[in-house]
Amino acid sequence: MPINAIILAAGEGTRMRSAHPKVCHKLLGKPLVWWPVHAARTAGCERIIVVVGHGADEVRAALANEPDIEFVEQSERRGTGHAIRCVRDAVGAFEGPTVVLYGDTPLVRPETIAGLVDETRAHHNACTILTFEPDDPSGYGRILRDGDGGLQGIVEDKDCTPEQRDGLFECNSGIYCFCGRRLTANIDKIQADNAQREYYITDMVGIYRDMGEPVSSLLADDADELLGVNSRLQLAQASYVMQDRINARLMDEGVTMLDPALVWVGPEVSVGRDTEILPLTMLWGETSIGEGCTIGPNTRLTDTRVGNACTVDETVAQEAVLENNVSCGPRAYLRPGTHLLDNAKAGTHVEIKNSTIGKGSKVPHLSYIGDTTMGSGVNIGAGSITCNYDGVDKHRTTIGDDVFVGSDTMMVAPVSIGDGALIGASSCITRDIPAGALALERSEQRIVEGYAVERLERLKARKKGKR
Repeated sequence: MPINAIILAAGEGTRMRSAHPKVCHKLLGKPLVWWPVHAARTAGCERIIVVVGHGADEVRAALANEPDIEFVEQSERRGTGHAIRCVRDAVGAFEGPTVVLYGDTPLVRPETIAGLVDETRAHHNACTILTFEPDDPSGYGRILRDGDGGLQGIVEDKDCTPEQRDGLFECNSGIYCFCGRRLTANIDKIQADNAQREYYITDMVGIYRDMGEPVSSLLADDADELLGVNSRLQLAQASYVMQDRINARLMDEGVTMLDPALVWVGPEVSVGRDTEILPLTMLWGETSIGEGCTIGPNTRLTDTRVGNACTVDETVAQEAVLENNVSCGPRAYLRPGTHLLDNAKAGTHVEIKNSTIGKGSKVPHLSYIGDTTMGSGVNIGAGSITCNYDGVDKHRTTIGDDVFVGSDTMMVAPVSIGDGALIGASSCITRDIPAGALALERSEQRIVEGYAVERLERLKARKKGKR
């Protein structure tokens, strides 16, 4: 039978002090709710149901790119058990192992979810609880066991006796795997007989015990997996844990990091072996980096593809492509649509947008290239720009192979520059240039002998007269 996952993401998260739902806050570039969705899918869950409530539209939008997600709205939030009822009422009864996860618990591993499912299947459990042993169990429900070590129940922290509070260290994570058939058949047995008048999924353990149904637990290997996010501080703490995990994996795969604590890599990023990532580097989205590169320091790449043997120094790039042996920076800005072919260079204080820079072509420094197709072997002098915007529309510039553009040149699009053309420095090019031609556009230089000396004398005399 297929494995189901129900992810509870309806809460407001008031401790975040935010206008946005808690589960939409980002951890390493991804919304909190994305992480349990991804973990469930990786663990083999075929049906994923996300329960939304506060900020429902924003939560849906945060998962818009995730395939095959079902959303159920919990318009009145009356506890975790009530959320499961809303799912049952919306989609009907469901079969198979059903994992209950939380949108604000991003660190649970796919392997742990798979282990919880295996435990449920192996013993035909009605319910298997994922437990953990935190350094400080304060605030967590404690696991009660009978004389044989079997699961007896859960006692909430506020209801613990002093002996239980001081002597019980195994805690309820709030993550479960249920038999879907038995869960949908018995979820209405939960009662709201508590001070909050809410329905709690934890009550299913006692209900199943009274029914004689098998229940058990699985102890998580790493307590950090169950860290929840309820505040900005806890969001930062969870980020540190995931940062360590991802960076450790990359280093195991052959990536060098001078200081892993100063490198942030998103979960969908790939990095080839023998690449070095220097401090203050952030790699987000679907960025991929080849082998033998040096990335950073002080670099941010988002949804950018980098080939082999590239150097990317103090660069911000978004939706760009760098082929092999490309050099960028320091202080380069590559905007969406930038494509640098093999051996190309984007140098210091260079901005490129929606342009192809040909093989071996160089934009060394202090230049802007936008909406341009550039051939191979081109050299762009310092301070040159393509003037691609007329105030209403964008226009393209075409530069052929082996073109030399002198410093401080304006190329006013639409304009085409033929192969092998030469443009003199400080020119404003408004017409097409034939292949192999020289283009100059500048006023005649005028020299007035002795002017500077005479001017200085006048200034000195004026200053003296004011005293």
